[in-house]
Amino acid sequence: MGDGWLAQAGADPRERAREIGRAHTTFLTGRELTALTAGLRDVVAESWRRSADAQVDPDTDPPVTLTGPDLASYRAEHPLATAVQVLRHLMSGTAEDGQHLWAVSDTAGRLLWVEGHRSARDRAARMNFVEGALWDEEHAGTNAPGTALAVDHEVQIFATEHFRHTVQAWTCAAAPIHDPVTGQVLGAIDVTGGDVVAHPHSLALVRAAAQIAEARLAEARLAGARAGGPAGPPALWQPAAQSQAAARLGLPHLDALGRSEAVLRGAGRDIQLNRRHSEIVFLLAASPPGLTGEQLSAALYDDLASQTTVRVELTRLRRIIGGLLRSRPYRLASPVSADYLDVRAALQRGDVAGAVARYAGPLLPRSEAPAVREQRQWLDTLLRSAVLASADPALLQSWTERFGFEDLEPWEQLAAVLPAGSGRRAAVLARVRQLRADYGLA
Repeated sequence: MGDGWLAQAGADPRERAREIGRAHTTFLTGRELTALTAGLRDVVAESWRRSADAQVDPDTDPPVTLTGPDLASYRAEHPLATAVQVLRHLMSGTAEDGQHLWAVSDTAGRLLWVEGHRSARDRAARMNFVEGALWDEEHAGTNAPGTALAVDHEVQIFATEHFRHTVQAWTCAAAPIHDPVTGQVLGAIDVTGGDVVAHPHSLALVRAAAQIAEARLAEARLAGARAGGPAGPPALWQPAAQSQAAARLGLPHLDALGRSEAVLRGAGRDIQLNRRHSEIVFLLAASPPGLTGEQLSAALYDDLASQTTVRVELTRLRRIIGGLLRSRPYRLASPVSADYLDVRAALQRGDVAGAVARYAGPLLPRSEAPAVREQRQWLDTLLRSAVLASADPALLQSWTERFGFEDLEPWEQLAAVLPAGSGRRAAVLARVRQLRADYGLA
């Protein structure tokens, strides 16, 4: 398979579409990507998998979630409203001449502006390619604006590469638009039409349009600063009906010990992260200088996973925590404390009691990410060793009762330091005998 961003329609686009269509049918039937998919690009194959995982119905149109005054208000307040006029000047003539559409979406894949040839707009409306509709991969499957947002890269989607059947008569190209200061994705610019859009020029067009939009945003930011307005990046804007978790987090703190999924706390908000996002935020919090995509991939996966998969997860994470996530390299925009780091710091300064008090359990205990497993085992080893070396009855008792109930050595150590003849020592010795019998050591 090739992982190129440009569609390969070949000398006979119709035959190429039929070939991909057969692979698509096979995939829908059994989720198989075998020899039948020879030549299918990685970016498309991975998008099909994400679409299937999201249970996208290939025969159902995406929902329209904003209309009328709500849509107008939403668009007027969106940062990309600043760049729409320059995009309109760039794209409208081309769209009319080529009888296709251009569209701008927000970071969630919601179409904010859809303009272009009238007949193309009428046909597109039949599949809900209209302003206010959600065209992210989770609602619309593989498509250029949704996939560009998912992978944070310009991409072209040709005909039957689309996941949903009603879109397979179209070809589209889209590129993400980034905030020029924070680097976060604000939305995407898309061109949608017939086979003519499969030409390399359309991918170059949306890439250039995104760059022009970003330059316009930078000019507006600079003009605001000169006029006495804010020079720095604004908090991530989202519609009122959506989660506000992406707003600035102040001084964030990550709780990841004893939890399958971490919680990011800050500015009066608690953000529950899923398992993969928990792993990513932990790894970045533990590596303030940042990590490359290749380093993150190696830290998260046992095999040589595609960096595109990592990029998709980072794009989804950015929608949740906004400007806190930076790129080139991937890093956190501000220091993030963590319960894991607090325990490590306590151990480093010799405060074993403080470390035990802060330790809520193993780091992300269900995580199979190689780097997380390594850090989890290392912290447990350090803490257990420090408790044993302390010979402190209170620490040994806390450890055995909370985390080492099946661990023979701390129980034996506790029995050795408790006063002879005490009732507590008798109970500890009974536990030692039981464990030795369980381990076949009696």
